[in-house]
Amino acid sequence: MDLTAQLDRTERLLRQLLRAKTGSKSEQLSREQLALFAAELGVSLPETEESEAPDDEPPAGASASGSGKPRGRKPLPRHLKRERIEHDLPDQEKHCAACDQYLRRIGEEVSERYEYLPAQMKVIEDACFTYACACTVKTASKPPQPIEKSTASASVLAQVIVSKLADHLPLHRQAKMFRRHGIEIAEQTLCGWMAQSAELLQPLYERLKRHVLASKVVGTDDTPVKVLDRNRGQARKGRIWPYVGDREHVAVVYDYTATRERAGPEEFLQNYRGYLQADAYVAYDSFFVKPERGMVEVGCWAHARRHVHQALDNDLSRMRTLLLMIAELYRVEKLARQRALGGEDLRLMREQGARPVLEKLHAYLLQIREELLPKSEAGQAVSYILKNWTALTRYCENPDLSIDNNQTERSLRGWAVGRNNWTFFGSDRGGKTAAVLKSFVASCELVKVDPFAWFQDVLSRIAWHPITRLDELLPHRWAVA
Repeated sequence: MDLTAQLDRTERLLRQLLRAKTGSKSEQLSREQLALFAAELGVSLPETEESEAPDDEPPAGASASGSGKPRGRKPLPRHLKRERIEHDLPDQEKHCAACDQYLRRIGEEVSERYEYLPAQMKVIEDACFTYACACTVKTASKPPQPIEKSTASASVLAQVIVSKLADHLPLHRQAKMFRRHGIEIAEQTLCGWMAQSAELLQPLYERLKRHVLASKVVGTDDTPVKVLDRNRGQARKGRIWPYVGDREHVAVVYDYTATRERAGPEEFLQNYRGYLQADAYVAYDSFFVKPERGMVEVGCWAHARRHVHQALDNDLSRMRTLLLMIAELYRVEKLARQRALGGEDLRLMREQGARPVLEKLHAYLLQIREELLPKSEAGQAVSYILKNWTALTRYCENPDLSIDNNQTERSLRGWAVGRNNWTFFGSDRGGKTAAVLKSFVASCELVKVDPFAWFQDVLSRIAWHPITRLDELLPHRWAVA
């Protein structure tokens, strides 16, 4: 690589680092930006659908100020326990000096405020009575515990798991919080509790995996996590892979692998047949080359837009034209969501609204490809889209498919926040433990179930729950029950 190419690459990386550090994280363009681009390109920006409400009437629920949001403090939740405290006038103030009569109570003014009650820990003593006769001794049995001979009940295990994987609270901070209650629990003990809970839930994890892989469409991606390697004396990179079900199978399963090699997703998806939506990572390529494999690739326009957005500084004129066309594709999807379209109606709208834009976009890509340096940022962005064109346009053929893989990327946000707090996994086993437990945390959140309530209930009875009815404990089934 010559000196000029090295300088260009260094400058490009520096721009990306500065943009990631100080710039806007969003890749979407505002309507004002789109209008500016459209004006410079000499095209008209499509109008958005107007509200059916008259101009002189605010929408339902809007305030008189025109902000669109109701003003004032929201009422406090009704499900919270309430304690009534009555405040009365002193007896001497209940007498009127002007008319020499006693005041009559005619009403009351009630206001509400929150009161915080700190968490409490208590000890449960299981007393098992023993009976005997001349030939027999019998002792009453206690209910089975999630972890035999452990001091942790299901509620304590649920608290530790949810605090770590839903609230991103490292175990050493949880140990510090327990010490404030006068309870000494070592960080190693908390780590062991999580590992044993994951082992207990492993059969249910396999059922959740089977549920997700029954989807017509599965979205996947990956994110790096640091893992301590005691043989090397430093951390290395492991990988978390999410697998997100479709709208008929609302759940997400995470898998941990020590490397980013193809073997990880290949083993996880070995029995899957259907659409796989992902970025263009080369490890997935082998899944789609054999028709008998039964897997069809679906591309992600968010990834394509990201490449174009990163190349804006390299070729502003051409890249903003591409962004304008991609924005038009997303406008079609937004209108479909506003109209709550699905099935054949959604396919027809994409065919009429998005297909002409795609044809124009493809022709423009072929035109500018010859004008760009292949190794430039703009050239690589154009090459990425053309190389994956079939996968990127497949969403127009089937209304069950999405224009992008953003739902899967959203499932990785918790890991991104968490690793800033707990920093690393202590071992590969810790990565697998976190993947199992986080699968249930995320699946509970998708179906609007409190993960603490789910873990507390399921851990307390999974040891004796019939194996033939294990599916009843999956978050989406548990919520209905």
